[in-house]
Amino acid sequence: MNAKETSILKYLRENPYATQMEIANELKMSRPAVANIISQLIKSGYITGRAYILPENKEIVCIGGANVDRKYTLNNKLQMGTSNPTSSLQSVGGVARNIAENLGRLGHTVRLLSVVGTDMEYEAIEKVSSNWMNLFSIEKLPNYTTGTYSAVLDSSGEMLLALANMDIYEQLTVEYLKKQESHLTNAQLIIIDMNCSKEVIEYIRTVSIGHNIPMALIPVSSPKMNRMPESLEGIEWLIANKDEAETYLGVSIKDKESWEEATRLFVQKGISHVVITWGSEGIMYAGSDMGTSYFPAIQVENVIDVTGAGDAFVSATLYAWLNGEEIPITIQTGMMNASKTIRSSETVRTELSKNNLTIEMEENTQ
Repeated sequence: MNAKETSILKYLRENPYATQMEIANELKMSRPAVANIISQLIKSGYITGRAYILPENKEIVCIGGANVDRKYTLNNKLQMGTSNPTSSLQSVGGVARNIAENLGRLGHTVRLLSVVGTDMEYEAIEKVSSNWMNLFSIEKLPNYTTGTYSAVLDSSGEMLLALANMDIYEQLTVEYLKKQESHLTNAQLIIIDMNCSKEVIEYIRTVSIGHNIPMALIPVSSPKMNRMPESLEGIEWLIANKDEAETYLGVSIKDKESWEEATRLFVQKGISHVVITWGSEGIMYAGSDMGTSYFPAIQVENVIDVTGAGDAFVSATLYAWLNGEEIPITIQTGMMNASKTIRSSETVRTELSKNNLTIEMEENTQ
């Protein structure tokens, strides 16, 4: 291919709905020249089908939060009603964005669907994220501010309080996602966090079932469990914590028996794979084609920051599952990534890679 053909293919890979005039204006070419090149690319098989869909490795599509995280670690015990000395750290976050970065670092092709402001916070997100995921489909809203999440941690890294400014996600609508139809229907996996509205989650479940694409549903907090879809049939994965599961099911998880029962209840509602995490108590799994399995937590000394551990667990669990691993290895891979993440000050640990995670798993079995 010559340089002009390569440029057009690159542009279409990021924006398959572009018109010939938009391509011409962007690449500073005439529209007839663009039309001729596209015609040749179609004949050569580089472009196939409607909307200039390009043959490529199927993406993982992550839908939901893309925030700026601010973490404040107390030097001493928290005192209410007065100033508390802290050290602070700003990083990029958001459940869907964190999962996307983890998976991108593990070698997957990932596209993030989200809504952001046209502000410095999004510039920070774009700078950190662009190497690990496709951001082209994110919708930028000039009259809104990018989501922010501020956490107060004690000196051992445990979260005491978190403040979330997430109003912008009310603009992550079904209408926006319908514009992303070509990406959604060609995905190998759709992961959606519950920063999204119930209507959006219902829509994605319908797309997932209609196109036989596995869907993973990831809660973000107990108050947002009211966004669960009316029917859970057809959902491939649900990964929730104890509080979120209790809130949705209306039960109390107080021991291993009630924990197992909670996972089974979700499976009975139609979910294929269910994980309920319980902090240092470990992981409980239930599947539609097998019983429950308990996994004790990996004991970690020198915890630095627990923020991002849940997203690390989700990412590595789904990564191992997509690789065809058996459930015990799948869950243990997620736990390994989470245990390494809480020893890092970063929400997504920068040393994460497919090779490093493989080595860490091998070392754990020795």
